[in-house]
Amino acid sequence: MNELAGWLSICMIAKNEEKHIENCLKPLSSLGAEIIVVDTGSADQTTSLCRKYTNHIYHFDWCDDFSAARNYSISKAANDYILVVDFDEYLINADIHELFQLKQCEKAGMILRQNPTSSEPDSNMMVERVARFFHRNYYHYTGRIHEQVTALSDTEIQYYNIPLTFLHKGYESAEDLKQKALRNIRLLLMDLEQNGSNPYTCFQLGQSYKVLKDTRKALEYYDLGLSFDVDPALTYVQTMVEAYGYCLLELGEIERALQLENIYDVFCKRADFVFLMGHIYMNAGLFDLAISQFEKATTIADYATAGTNSYLAWYNEGVVYEVLGNTEKAVACYKRCGNFSKALERLKFLCKSG
Repeated sequence: MNELAGWLSICMIAKNEEKHIENCLKPLSSLGAEIIVVDTGSADQTTSLCRKYTNHIYHFDWCDDFSAARNYSISKAANDYILVVDFDEYLINADIHELFQLKQCEKAGMILRQNPTSSEPDSNMMVERVARFFHRNYYHYTGRIHEQVTALSDTEIQYYNIPLTFLHKGYESAEDLKQKALRNIRLLLMDLEQNGSNPYTCFQLGQSYKVLKDTRKALEYYDLGLSFDVDPALTYVQTMVEAYGYCLLELGEIERALQLENIYDVFCKRADFVFLMGHIYMNAGLFDLAISQFEKATTIADYATAGTNSYLAWYNEGVVYEVLGNTEKAVACYKRCGNFSKALERLKFLCKSG
């Protein structure tokens, strides 16, 4: 583990993080790398608890700018290679030897982050790659909120995956989510006013309004974000397209949702989009097409939401077969869902009915 000590600094910013410190810093400290903590105004025991794991603790006067705080933390690092971690991210898997071998100065390394969507047993798990590892001579942070790793030069940023996996605990209560969304909207609107519209800021505004269950407002910003010349290879663009489709379904705008057929070939490489199309066809009463899409989703390896290429697709296919009166095929689909509770409920009902 000591091979990280001389070249890697883990840079973190904090505010009232005492409930996360042990679960976050204990596994990180086992890496043997320098840990930098920049506190932005905690009123709890954050700084005193952090001293168990690092003496490199600094204060930053909060100025409504996450990038400013991030870049300040990076400036305090003794090493040029930087790993940025949030306190609500818990390291659950790491191959340090491979990480040491993978360092590439002119590329940004992407961690794997698992995001539970709720604390419910059957809740879906979102997985995503997030750029967090880089050489500070080539990259820094930009953006007031939902800050992004950005190249210091005008060259296009290049990415590669690194062998670090984190569980993102985030904001588990509904009230936490609401307060975070309200804060983010305020900062994102400030960013729009100062810098003008851009697709990423519009996407994040859409995400925040979705948390507040303001579907119409979320759709407005997704629509604006997609009006730009966006790169369909970017993960956030794929997520924005899918979120846009679900907003349309929720608002009953099925005809507009069906227009996503026009970009099918561009986005069908991810199971989530194909799964969405299954839902759109199901809501449009196009059941054969819905079945074909749910079946196709189970053949696609790339996904963001766990289940879209397995039990969720089979479950929805089973629902369609039930609607069509084909109980035998519905039962077969539900049985493929494993311990998914909704499928087990349908199997129990159908067995009783049969």
